Amino acid sequence: MGEIGIRNPGCGIERIGVRTSGKVHYNFGRAALYEEAIRRNEAQLSADGALVAYTGQHTGRSPKDKFVVRDAATADQVWWDNNAAMTPARFETLLADFRAHAADKDLFVQDLVGGADDAQALPTRVITEFAWHSLFIRNLLIRPAEDALADFEPRMTIIDLPSFRADPARHGTRTETVIAVDLSRMIVLIGGTSYAGEMKKSVFTALNYLLPERGVMPMHCSANMGPAGDTAVFFGLSGTGKTTLSADASRTLIGDDEHGWGPDGVFNFEGGCYAKTIRLSAEAEPEIFATTRRFGTVLENVVLDGRGVPDFDDGSLTENTRCAYPLDFIPNASPTGRAGHPKNIVMLTADAFGVMPPIAKLTPAQAMYHFLSGYTAKVAGTEKGVKEPEATFSTCFGAPFMPRHPSEYGNLLRSLIAQHGVDCWLVNTGWTGGAFGTGRRMPIKATRALLAAALDGSLNEAEFRTDPNFGFAVPVAVPGVDSGILDPRATWADRAAYDRQAKRIVGMFIANFEKFEAHVDAHVADAAPRYGEAAE
Repeated sequence: MGEIGIRNPGCGIERIGVRTSGKVHYNFGRAALYEEAIRRNEAQLSADGALVAYTGQHTGRSPKDKFVVRDAATADQVWWDNNAAMTPARFETLLADFRAHAADKDLFVQDLVGGADDAQALPTRVITEFAWHSLFIRNLLIRPAEDALADFEPRMTIIDLPSFRADPARHGTRTETVIAVDLSRMIVLIGGTSYAGEMKKSVFTALNYLLPERGVMPMHCSANMGPAGDTAVFFGLSGTGKTTLSADASRTLIGDDEHGWGPDGVFNFEGGCYAKTIRLSAEAEPEIFATTRRFGTVLENVVLDGRGVPDFDDGSLTENTRCAYPLDFIPNASPTGRAGHPKNIVMLTADAFGVMPPIAKLTPAQAMYHFLSGYTAKVAGTEKGVKEPEATFSTCFGAPFMPRHPSEYGNLLRSLIAQHGVDCWLVNTGWTGGAFGTGRRMPIKATRALLAAALDGSLNEAEFRTDPNFGFAVPVAVPGVDSGILDPRATWADRAAYDRQAKRIVGMFIANFEKFEAHVDAHVADAAPRYGEAAE
């Protein structure tokens, strides 16, 4: 019989144990996990040696099936408009049923860490039913040194059992799928889904809850550092280019998705990357493409051809195809996961309506406005039922992972921007010359050139105009970039149609921000877009 002890803060020496008559595999490395995953028919090998797994029904996160325990400690701290509540009693029943479900299973345990800053780190024990899940999370979180494992004491525990089925009547869930988070005892229960990303986002959720009380800003962002030590962070929702644009061969990669900003600068929450692979190419993203041909990388829902070669253009299973790999698979990755205070903050949006300029400079108040708005757009084909572009506002560029009210994160970010004199930019990686279906995707070469100018400081010397709709500063000309794309209205054949589209998007921003107006000062409220005057 194997027994896995779980220690939790505030519980003293109490052990909330998981016992099984099966085998318990502690801290297996990648080779052993490959062997187990293949032996159990959980996964297969690609032609180049990556481990390929399929998640079945759930090919992405299930945000509507996520619950946070509402108890005395969390009742006044959690943003309940955004987080579904579960009672402590329901959670206890669920935990007992998870224990019972695990009682005859072989289990895989990884002792890992969330957070590269030792002062802010969250030691996490991850118990999984699948070997490939164990490899996935081993790739994604920070792996302690071998000699540190003997004394490892988890402050958080994740139990991931895809074969468990929740009972809505018994557990208070919506469906048979459940992600239940107890933020007081730092226990996460994941059942009814094989999508591995739920584990990493549970760690992010916990850090988003813990860190603001310490004055540390948790961020859904990628980050890199230039040769002179200048740090840049890239906020953005899925599909806006966080991973792609931060993987710059001329700069050191800190991380691709989740970071903290504390007294000593920026630090990665993770020890790996979880990159989208749909339409991935060696030409456009050579560093990421190379990882998909490495032993140790996990490919999730990627279709293989008859020779076992990944077909990254095949989205028949999902557009959300992914690869998970250790950070050191990227040649220019930081070995420490840490960097200094940011010099630049970039907020990424994929505007499928063709209204936003390719780059704009933001004041601190505008930065907070756009951070709280978290705007991007979905396009046809990315999700079931999406037939035409749909505006999406996800506050703080990561609403599903934000336990606290957005104003807490927004005020903290604004304070840090002011304290460190950070330049803030809004970058549109979406469409130009018209909306999706009429215009074209913003050329990535132009985006990279504009970013390079912003990050090296030269863009600050450009001539700027004020956008009549959004009020932010837009460069008139940038060396090496076609000036025609800098004015989105001028790229449209029908400028009256652009004006109608812009008015529509401005209205969406204003309507979305109404829920934040009571939580911001006049400077941020005045940063809202206005209905501008069209000008030839």
